[in-house]
Amino acid sequence: MLFPRTFCLSILFFLLATQTQAQQASIRIAKLKYGGGGDWYANKTALPNLIAFCKEQLGLPLANEEDIVEVGSPDIFRYPFVYMTGHGYVSFSAQEARNLRNYLIAGGFLHIDDNYGLYEHAIREMKKVFPELDFVELPFDHPIYHMKYDFPRGLPKIHEHDGKPPQGFALIYEGRVVCFFSYESDLGNGWEDQSIYNDPEELRQQALRMGANLLLYAFTYP
Repeated sequence: MLFPRTFCLSILFFLLATQTQAQQASIRIAKLKYGGGGDWYANKTALPNLIAFCKEQLGLPLANEEDIVEVGSPDIFRYPFVYMTGHGYVSFSAQEARNLRNYLIAGGFLHIDDNYGLYEHAIREMKKVFPELDFVELPFDHPIYHMKYDFPRGLPKIHEHDGKPPQGFALIYEGRVVCFFSYESDLGNGWEDQSIYNDPEELRQQALRMGANLLLYAFTYP
């Protein structure tokens, strides 16, 4: 069952205040497995590294490894934060779109991270989930850029693709960001093991800090 947002916030603060229980309990997050042929499994070391960063720097009581959850599975309601990445094709069935919609309305959070080539496919499929909503670019003063670490210019630029600036788009349902789309930023690549892309450590730290902001928003923002 999904942690409701207010319940998740209360238990998070309680665990952080009680070190023994924080060591015993954990909140699990998941990577989204979707159909259509796209490489949903990309960035294999990204979430484990983000989890380790958030545990070390913020004391978040997270499980050490991410789970894998399918779009149409009822198990998705177990995770307050779900991460989606890839380079191309995505396809949601009608049942999957309904399930994802119900999850997000119930208090879930989806981070879609364009690993280059995902944009048009993910935008199209999320329209099945929320046909009444459009993605909007978040202003730089939005709380998602200031939860713990300040990003006064929005998303950091981790990898270059088409010479475009990084942009953070969102689906906002009843005043809450239910889906955040990081575009032309490649946060997940920044979370990967340093040996994979040989990015400067400061660049990796920027990506990890922004990822931490997203987790904190998913866990705590009403």
